[in-house]
Amino acid sequence: MSHSLAWLAPHDPFPGVEQTWGESDPIPGLLAAGGQLDAQHLRNAYSQGIFPWFSAGQPILWWSPDPRMVLQTADFRLHRSLRKTLQKFRATPGCEIRIDSQFETVMRHCAQTPRDGQDGTWIVDSIVQAYVELHRQGDAHSVETWVDGRLVGGLYCVALGHAVFGESMFAHATDASKIALAALVALCRQQGALQIDCQQATAHLATLGARTMPRRDFVAQVERERRKPRMDWRFDAVYWQRLGLA
Repeated sequence: MSHSLAWLAPHDPFPGVEQTWGESDPIPGLLAAGGQLDAQHLRNAYSQGIFPWFSAGQPILWWSPDPRMVLQTADFRLHRSLRKTLQKFRATPGCEIRIDSQFETVMRHCAQTPRDGQDGTWIVDSIVQAYVELHRQGDAHSVETWVDGRLVGGLYCVALGHAVFGESMFAHATDASKIALAALVALCRQQGALQIDCQQATAHLATLGARTMPRRDFVAQVERERRKPRMDWRFDAVYWQRLGLA
């Protein structure tokens, strides 16, 4: 049976994720609206398996879908074509992975990237401001693909302890976002992070090894991983070996 949506005042706590709208409700996966969008509220949300997602002109909307799409870092599929791409990238002078050198720029590029089936972007200015604040406090990061001093692709994510939550990616060159994702997986394997949250199920993520898991299991894993120390977000080229690349 459907139930009313929780509307939050700026400092209200989030309702339990068991109150998220289900399949019989108007919008499955939606938990609450309103509240406040800043670094502390983002940390509180992610630690409970909740994330914001809304478009311009809408109130802040908070989501916690069940099941949850998750990439176990041990299950990342390095297909033959991507393996060749990474080998060429590593062997080509001027190609490098940078971490956190252009966080806001990465977000802006993600916002401007057209998406199939989407009109506009959910990465609105208030989202950018909140995640930039979170980045400055050490809990959001960008993984960037650079070629000859030019940013050609990347992604950004949230990380609480060893709990990693992927957000969005972009590419201005072929496979540039996939290279960044592979680098993130390599870094996570090096640091012992077990999974990367992908939020929503897509066929593309499934081809890379992501799969759905019950929300209760996901939230329990987040609770364990977020209590571990912060990861070291410096990327070393030797980390490519974590993907089986010599």
